[in-house]
Amino acid sequence: MSSDRYRVGSFEFTSRLLVGTGKYSSYDVMEAALAASECEVVTVAVRRDVLASEGGTKPDNILDHLDLSRYAVLPNTAGCFTARDAVRSAKLSRELLEGLDNPGAKWVKIEVLADKKTLLPDPVGTLEATKELVDAGFEVLAYANDDPIVARRLKDAGATSVMPLGSPIGSGQGVLNPNNIQLCLEYLKEDDPDYPVIVDAGVGTASDVTIAMELGADGVLLNTGIAGAKEPVQMARAMAHAIQAGRLAFLSGRIPRKLYATASSPTEGVITPSARRV
Repeated sequence: MSSDRYRVGSFEFTSRLLVGTGKYSSYDVMEAALAASECEVVTVAVRRDVLASEGGTKPDNILDHLDLSRYAVLPNTAGCFTARDAVRSAKLSRELLEGLDNPGAKWVKIEVLADKKTLLPDPVGTLEATKELVDAGFEVLAYANDDPIVARRLKDAGATSVMPLGSPIGSGQGVLNPNNIQLCLEYLKEDDPDYPVIVDAGVGTASDVTIAMELGADGVLLNTGIAGAKEPVQMARAMAHAIQAGRLAFLSGRIPRKLYATASSPTEGVITPSARRV
């Protein structure tokens, strides 16, 4: 599906799978899993995984283990619980990546979480941070609840992409509310069919990815589903196949659901009791 490319702001990709870089047992496993996933975008918590608390960068930080000629880095504001912290984290990420002449400095995945128990997005804080970062020149990918009204407001605030969750972060529950995801897609794409909508969080296995893509999502972002698997590299490969299967199924158009059976073989010419020889 090399011709099935899509845009997210000023970036253009073929792979519709975006993969996180946290929770792997080692950098070697991470590198192998990213390669197996065939992803082109990796998301990194720059403040947590790259920047040292005393200033500068950590020795042997995660960027040292990423092929930056192969992957586009999507910095995220993971672990932020206020709009102020998220904005500060985004600006620190931009400063670092600009210093490395990395194109990831242009964009950010904004996460403003509501509390430590659910890790659900704070819609008010997310909207506030999105507005501020858009004004500061960022291409903002906004991690959000699967609420179509919030999704539309984030888009109206200038978000380059809205990323509704499938289920809570790391829960592995998959897409809990496909109807809400469909509503988000409808509301976000009604004026612009090419507006990128990426399902983010809660993916547990390959079928969850396929379901999200069959609904019409432009991509899926995941981390724990691969990093937490017994065999991360094999799971990454499964996710790569799942993203393609779901996309092809969506483009093909599924048959409608029906209450009763419909014969798959023609009924003409079928021998009936009255046509049998006595």
